[in-house]
Amino acid sequence: MDDIFGNARKLLSAWKGDSYVFGCGVLSGIGGAAAKIGKNPLVICNKSYLKSAGEPVTASLQKAGLFPAGGAIVSGAGPNAPRADVYRIETWLLHHKPDLIVAVGGGSTIDCAKAANFLSVLGKDISPEIDPYFGTGLVTEALKKTGKKLIPLMAIQTSASSGAHLTKYSNVTDPMAGQKKLVVDDALVPDCAFFDYAVTASMPRGVTIDGALDGIAHCFEVFSGIPKEKYDLAASITECALELTVQYAPRVINNPQDIEAREAIGLATDLGGYAIMVGGTSGGHLTSFSLVDLAGHGTACGIMNPYYAVFFSPAIEKQLRHIGGIFRKYGYISERLEYLSGRELGIAVATGMVAFSKAIGAPATLGELPKYKDSYITKALEAAKDSQLEMKLKNMPVPLTAANVEEYMGPILRAAVGGDFSLIKPAS
Repeated sequence: MDDIFGNARKLLSAWKGDSYVFGCGVLSGIGGAAAKIGKNPLVICNKSYLKSAGEPVTASLQKAGLFPAGGAIVSGAGPNAPRADVYRIETWLLHHKPDLIVAVGGGSTIDCAKAANFLSVLGKDISPEIDPYFGTGLVTEALKKTGKKLIPLMAIQTSASSGAHLTKYSNVTDPMAGQKKLVVDDALVPDCAFFDYAVTASMPRGVTIDGALDGIAHCFEVFSGIPKEKYDLAASITECALELTVQYAPRVINNPQDIEAREAIGLATDLGGYAIMVGGTSGGHLTSFSLVDLAGHGTACGIMNPYYAVFFSPAIEKQLRHIGGIFRKYGYISERLEYLSGRELGIAVATGMVAFSKAIGAPATLGELPKYKDSYITKALEAAKDSQLEMKLKNMPVPLTAANVEEYMGPILRAAVGGDFSLIKPAS
């Protein structure tokens, strides 16, 4: 097995230590780990993963003498963590008062468990509605104010994608508005996490593609806007994650049962989770929040990031050479990047990113999405001005403000409709 696997494991172990157990065949250890934390676990699980992960998890818990609070497994969340699922899971927490939450599923289920957790603890004293918590650090602020503590959370990841089992983020969607918003808080990092990469062999093709693109987006966006003091760490994470994804994603798409390739994508997306704890995401993620009813989150980010790469290019030449070198190594870029600079370099790397997306069967433009309408551009631009999402504008290597979103982000979005990089307006 390529040394890139060893490098990935070292990076993750150095970051998480004993609080994260990952690899193939690790689910049997969950019961012992859970017993050290609590005695009355609320078990949440996506229905689609009941057989592959939910049953092995509950068997391991029962072997350790632990049984689900309320006598049942709680259904996990729908795609993009709808707020209705947050409130539903919160009712289980309020009625059965567990001393441990065991969330088994992809990013949406884990994100809902995080949000339901803080609502059940803080709702009486702060607000029972989720909206006041959107933003950065507001959960920690409320915990300090009330003197309360969250219920310990064990996250059992089943999908190579968001890194929700490792991070401080909880994305929640209002389906009526078609808009996703974000809670960012260190208090939301799960106390313990497991990921058996072999479980992902049951993932549908579209979910696999979406997850791979999400991992790339995390690394690309963080690396693009990383401060100098964190550059070397971000470079190590990004290079390892991208090489694993670019090399192995085509393999796993062609053969979903390729466990080595499944492990590669699992490691890569975990590194994407590491990346977003080192720095912040920006343009691709910000835009994706308004496209929740058009495409999967990772796919939306994957469509948008080549266009942001062109816009950011004068400010991120060093990063683009790192990233572009990997796409060139695997045949997605033909140009010699050392001879290019500025916008030319950005277009070359963006073209390679697009070629990779096409190679794994992902859409490369907004116009390819079946339900796309120009009204989504208006919605995305309005959402970008929302103060609760301001962090994404500030994270950009070419920072934008609500005042100039229309001027600069508008052309980026219009370029992404048909794949025309020439529409992107250079930053002044």
